Amino acid sequence: MKVLVVGANGQVGKHLVKFIQETDGMEAKAMIRKEEQASYFKELGAETVLVDLEDDTDTIAEAYNGVDAVVFTAGSGPNTGPDKTVLIDLDAAVKTIEAAKLKGVDRYIMISSFDTTREAIQEAPSSFAPYVVAKHYADDWLRRTDLNYTIIHPGMLTNDEGSGNVEAAETVERGEIPREDVARVILSTLENESTIGKEFQVVGGTKSVKEAINSL
Repeated sequence: MKVLVVGANGQVGKHLVKFIQETDGMEAKAMIRKEEQASYFKELGAETVLVDLEDDTDTIAEAYNGVDAVVFTAGSGPNTGPDKTVLIDLDAAVKTIEAAKLKGVDRYIMISSFDTTREAIQEAPSSFAPYVVAKHYADDWLRRTDLNYTIIHPGMLTNDEGSGNVEAAETVERGEIPREDVARVILSTLENESTIGKEFQVVGGTKSVKEAINSL
């Protein structure tokens, strides 16, 4: 299985590409925005493709050649304004979904926010609300497709070393999760077809990633 990782140069993306490259029968194609980002992935033996997520859908779709699955783990980041949040976390997400449909790549995994319900939008601080809104509608767009999708809602992300243990369910108590463990969860989701058509929240816990994903 060849997996296109959208947002590969992010912290979750880098962990994910590494894990994919270490897994038998899988290989990563890292979507990056700048050529100078390529060296990390080339050292892992991963293919790279240069794409600007603000380009049109047809241009983005060119990166899908030869891939079997897509993981969207891109984001505008905490230091940009609502304009970039809309352009990346919503519009770019939708364009990558449409590109998957265009290229016949059925497997699509979305890395969302912990809670993207209407209630979460109403309760979010004003500075955070545009991000939750963007994720809410990107998730909803994906649900309305015929793609074999999974939506992952991780808790508060940390840079701690991953433990390999998590709690995953349709709803869990808010908590933290290392980015490294989010990448492990994505990998396990790719390997488990029973996750198709599902979405779940995930935080640090006591079950192994594989056990937690198998129990969904």
